Amino acid sequence: MKYSILIAAFLLTTIVAQAQSSDKAKALLDEVYSKVMSYDNIEVNFKFALHNAEADVDQETRGDVTLAGEKYLFNYLGAQQLFDGTKVYTIVPENEEVTIEDKTEGENTITPSKMLTFYKTGHNYEWDILQNVQGRKIQFVKLVPIDTNSEIASILLGIDVETKHIYKLIETGKNGTVTTITVNSFKTDQPLSKTLFTFDESKYKEEGYYIIRN
Repeated sequence: MKYSILIAAFLLTTIVAQAQSSDKAKALLDEVYSKVMSYDNIEVNFKFALHNAEADVDQETRGDVTLAGEKYLFNYLGAQQLFDGTKVYTIVPENEEVTIEDKTEGENTITPSKMLTFYKTGHNYEWDILQNVQGRKIQFVKLVPIDTNSEIASILLGIDVETKHIYKLIETGKNGTVTTITVNSFKTDQPLSKTLFTFDESKYKEEGYYIIRN
């Protein structure tokens, strides 16, 4: 009986600790979400790294994205993607090609418009380590997809404790692929051109681009 009571007490303590960890993590993510949603627009410059030891893949590149509500302009791997609120335009200068398609997103797909808010739903949360990065306190929160069929095993989201801005995302896939996105600069409420999220089809036709409509 004595051992049963001790085991029960241990299990109860563990459950309470896990609940407190989850509550702390969710509270911090709620702060991050509120901060992100308070801005008219956001400009992010980032470094992207992909590593899979088993497949001998090790890639690194840079990119940037400007977000205003659901609209975005995304520059990555020499291509540009624009979402004007209705259509997605993918512009590939190397191929002189533009693809136009309707916005289609799976529930678990992280698109540029969701890259700073995707954590709001669909995950369980755990409080993780606190790191000092060049004088900045970065608190990590571990996200585990609720969907057991997800290809993602876990995500570590590093948050600047002072600014409540996302600094780093480390995604570990079930296939062993580790994807790391590190934010180099995070600017908010910048003066943007009124035509920044407008696609000028005539311009690309004049330049000889092939227009593909899906």
